[in-house]
Amino acid sequence: MIVVLYLILGAVAGLIAGLFGVGGGLIIVPALVFAFTFQSISPVVLTQLAIGTSLATIIFTSISSIKAHHRKGAIDWGLVKRLTVGIIVGAVLGSIFADYLPGETLQMIIGIYALTVAVQMGFDLKPKAEHDLPKGAGLSVAGGVIGAISALFGIGGGSLTVPYLSWCRVEMRNAVATSSACGLPIAVAGVCSYIVTGWQNPALPEYSLGYIYLPAFFGIIIT
Repeated sequence: MIVVLYLILGAVAGLIAGLFGVGGGLIIVPALVFAFTFQSISPVVLTQLAIGTSLATIIFTSISSIKAHHRKGAIDWGLVKRLTVGIIVGAVLGSIFADYLPGETLQMIIGIYALTVAVQMGFDLKPKAEHDLPKGAGLSVAGGVIGAISALFGIGGGSLTVPYLSWCRVEMRNAVATSSACGLPIAVAGVCSYIVTGWQNPALPEYSLGYIYLPAFFGIIIT
């Protein structure tokens, strides 16, 4: 029954993400919190487990997205490289910070962020393209902020990267494509960190790899 639940969750998350252009993490993390609660997984690790598992699924969705955008020549790989160092550092720090937060506090922060994104989408609030891309370390700092918030919330960062690049006068087509490429280092760095921080935590359920719950991971990526 639980396996069927994860298969359905993967299909629904993929459908909504593709239909509305939102990151699947915004759907997967809350859904996993409910599913893990239903399974009576310890609240001490429940939220971190949901976030880590969500990031693990994003590795696969981002690879698929990167292939599609790359074929169209829409990804600015030079920009991706300049953002990646900051993204990796930020993702590691965000994952470590998440490990120290109580689960209920983390859920509240995630909920506030999801509502903020909903308001932004509902009212079509977009930043004006009035700034140039920063030079030197400025872009790495921006990548660090994006990586930290994304790893903290279990998302691919599109809801942060796209508005930021658009604000910096990057054409929307390229901003979306470049954001999809940035989702991969966010997910990989976040997953590695969540595996390490959750390693051998006695409150974790069976079939967990750190804060990655393997039954949910495989069920979601299949569909």
